[in-house]
Amino acid sequence: MVETARSMGGAHVPLEAMSRLQADYLAQAAALWNESLTQWSRSGTLPAPAGDRRFAAEAWSRNPVAAAAAQAYLLNARTMLQMADAVQADAKTKARIRFAVQQWVDAASPANCLVTNAEALDKAVQTQGESLAQGLQLLAHDLAQGHVSQTDESVFEVGRNVATTEGAVVYENALFQLIEYKPLTPKVHARPMLFVPPCINKYYILDLQPDNSLIRYTVEQGHRLFVVSWRNADASLAATTWDDYIADGPIQAIEVVREISGQDQINLLGFCVGGTLLSTALAVLAARGQQPAASVTLLTTLLDFSDTGILDVFIDEAAVQLREMTLGEQAPGGPGLLKGSELATTFSFLRPNDLVWNYVVGNYLKGEAPPAFDLLYWNGDSTNLPGPMYCWYLRHTYLDNALREPGALTVCGEKIDLGRIEAPFFIYGSREDHIVPWASAYASVPLLSGAQDRTFVLGASGHIAGVINPAKKNKRSHWIGAHLPDSAEDWLDSATERPGSWWPVWAEWLAGHGGAQVAAPKAYGRKGAYAEIEPAPGRYVQAKA
Repeated sequence: MVETARSMGGAHVPLEAMSRLQADYLAQAAALWNESLTQWSRSGTLPAPAGDRRFAAEAWSRNPVAAAAAQAYLLNARTMLQMADAVQADAKTKARIRFAVQQWVDAASPANCLVTNAEALDKAVQTQGESLAQGLQLLAHDLAQGHVSQTDESVFEVGRNVATTEGAVVYENALFQLIEYKPLTPKVHARPMLFVPPCINKYYILDLQPDNSLIRYTVEQGHRLFVVSWRNADASLAATTWDDYIADGPIQAIEVVREISGQDQINLLGFCVGGTLLSTALAVLAARGQQPAASVTLLTTLLDFSDTGILDVFIDEAAVQLREMTLGEQAPGGPGLLKGSELATTFSFLRPNDLVWNYVVGNYLKGEAPPAFDLLYWNGDSTNLPGPMYCWYLRHTYLDNALREPGALTVCGEKIDLGRIEAPFFIYGSREDHIVPWASAYASVPLLSGAQDRTFVLGASGHIAGVINPAKKNKRSHWIGAHLPDSAEDWLDSATERPGSWWPVWAEWLAGHGGAQVAAPKAYGRKGAYAEIEPAPGRYVQAKA
């Protein structure tokens, strides 16, 4: 039977592994049954599962039916995931099978169903049904708004209590507004700083609150700071391409900041997809003989897409062709938009227990409105992307991984080579990042072979929490190491772990590339050009998907 499955090219679980899993399952089920009978005979209760916060409330141990359902669920879940891990197939097929099984396992939890959620039932009794009524109201509200509420969105307003660092829009085109921030020091470095955040999210993840704002922190270090605020794409931008985003995005922003500051070279930072856009733009400029970067910082950025983590399960030739046929330049109805709501849903289901089912249970089964949380407000403030731009990105990076090959891609009329960028690089990865695996962030190091010097720093936590780790709070830790071998694991073996945020390490590195100290400008933009258009955060970030 095993050989037949192999000859057909199908994924399968070998008979030996299946037999072992069946035997283990029966042994664990028998042990669970005997333990439950013993507990029931002694105390009239059943033990609730330990170590799983979904079943941690006391109500589960007081409800024998719910406790039994939870115990059986966890046993079945473990067995199904073990079966997924035992599948013999290529790596991508195995990853897809495990992802699908994990999604089913998480959705099938008895905690997600009212009749088997002991805690929700207990609360319904205690509140005489009021919690159920409130849950129905919250469900109706979320149905009307089109997504599950993760926070009280009515509490926040961009420009009022998030994205509040003082500044002004000094330039805009169809794709972005350029914000200049008011200096917070009497003198600033002569070379200004430009941030290019991801276009799949809004820039104010870097400016949520004053005490966790990387934007404010950078200004406090004496840097004249400019930030790209991408436009939330609408129908007028549906035909916009990757080349348009490069030419009218980072390249244009770099030129404007140079003109405003009068500096030939400026410091640059790219975050996530913003780092991919920025690096591509610098490679285009390098092909034209231009080196405008005094330094480049890349935060959780992919340039080498050999390992894209969990996102790889969504990418293959058929999936990319489907996007091209429905959203790309050759789509029968013309180019379309990738809706921000679809992106948000995809990212939420990468961590379904934390970002989906947790809120289904809390909001609808318990009738508990989620608390106000600025990060989750930003997470729900989604953005649309133009179809052609998105399809190019999918095919040439995630599918073909062509950005890493010198001369393999032509962008803005130039064959690009990341190795021709000559600026110093500070490259940051987050150790628990499930979107940009830290080893993939490290893989940028050998690609940027033309850099004058390269520094890699690894932070604790994930894609967002690792980056937004304020120095004043002194949380988590980071790793630094001067030796840069080709292997990420070899780098980690020789790196030194230090407590606290990586921000001060970056600030010290950046100060060395800022140039002389000069008097801080008293006005935004430049006299006679690039006058203030409107106060920060500007109109573009206000537009909803």
